[in-house]
Amino acid sequence: MTAQTVRILLVGGGHTHVEVLRRFALKTDPAVALTLVSPYAATPYSGMLPGEVAGHYASTETHIALPPLAEWANARFMPDRVVGLDLDAKTVVLASGAIEPYDLLSLDIGSSPDMSVPGAREYAIGVKPVEEFWKTWQSLQRAAATNTQQTIAIVGGGAGGVELLLAMQFRFRTTFGHGSPRFALFTDQPHLLPQHPPAVRKRFHRLLVERDVAVHVASPVQAVESRAVVTTSGERVAADCVVWATSAAAQPWVAVSGLACDTRGFALLDAHLRSTSHPFVFAAGDCATQVTHPRPKSGVFAVRQGPPLAANLRHQAHAEPLEAFVPQKNHLALISTGGRHAVMSWGPFMLEGDWVWRWKDHIDRAFVTKFVPPIVPRQ
Repeated sequence: MTAQTVRILLVGGGHTHVEVLRRFALKTDPAVALTLVSPYAATPYSGMLPGEVAGHYASTETHIALPPLAEWANARFMPDRVVGLDLDAKTVVLASGAIEPYDLLSLDIGSSPDMSVPGAREYAIGVKPVEEFWKTWQSLQRAAATNTQQTIAIVGGGAGGVELLLAMQFRFRTTFGHGSPRFALFTDQPHLLPQHPPAVRKRFHRLLVERDVAVHVASPVQAVESRAVVTTSGERVAADCVVWATSAAAQPWVAVSGLACDTRGFALLDAHLRSTSHPFVFAAGDCATQVTHPRPKSGVFAVRQGPPLAANLRHQAHAEPLEAFVPQKNHLALISTGGRHAVMSWGPFMLEGDWVWRWKDHIDRAFVTKFVPPIVPRQ
């Protein structure tokens, strides 16, 4: 490393940062020293999580291994978690107590469900981070096998919550038949999947009812108890397990650092995916919001931010002009229904069928495969 080398610190191994690493692997840059900090050695691809829950995929098929990807990009991999950020000193504080310096910083740390509802942190299970949810999912399957898990409540009526519920139900019914747990779904919205067209909302509502799911729309949850969900109307619904899949919440240390954030604590970005307050900080994915082009917290947008973020980190390192990024307004959504069947949602249109699931499967597998380093023959 020379005095002119620019130290780029990537915090988090999310959907955007894996593409940044791939881009630097395909086009090396001797003027840049890359470091990736992540508490996990593999990052799950969110688009395949329901398929893994349903039993269609093994874990190795849905996860991207970070150490070999970092090695391919000539980046240093640090298995640790950032817990603090010093913008003046240009350092981050790691959970291990170590201090890591940087010249350019990029955040791709995702988000967690907002579990500020009384009792949620004590009695509910968040769907993020996925690594922690997966441990709980294993225990849920063991509990179902002994018939001690009779009712599961999902809080959150977006595509993520609905898709996860159907995947869990499919896995249980495939494994245990009629003795599988019952499901209930709660949302504070007047209908399911509010970001999708009416045809998609109606289709999934009908599907859930057909599969004996108790659907509670316009039912905000005001408290979670050890074996119950309580709505604002005073209704108390028994549940042996509560899975929390509501809107995203930000990591608190980001706003505490002094980085410009919105009212929910998400980093504010300009058109170049750069912090509006600190030009040496970039961010992407669920942990950030573009001021000029706000979009829903979704893996689809995080994936699209990969190429422009990689380009702008490289440009910034070389003091070159940055590229503006305008995310698309409409995006294709392929939502699975538990089995090998899916619904396509795009703009006002809806299609469904087994062929949609095969299409989704092809797209998802191709995405994960991109991040497997090529095998270089020994000389």
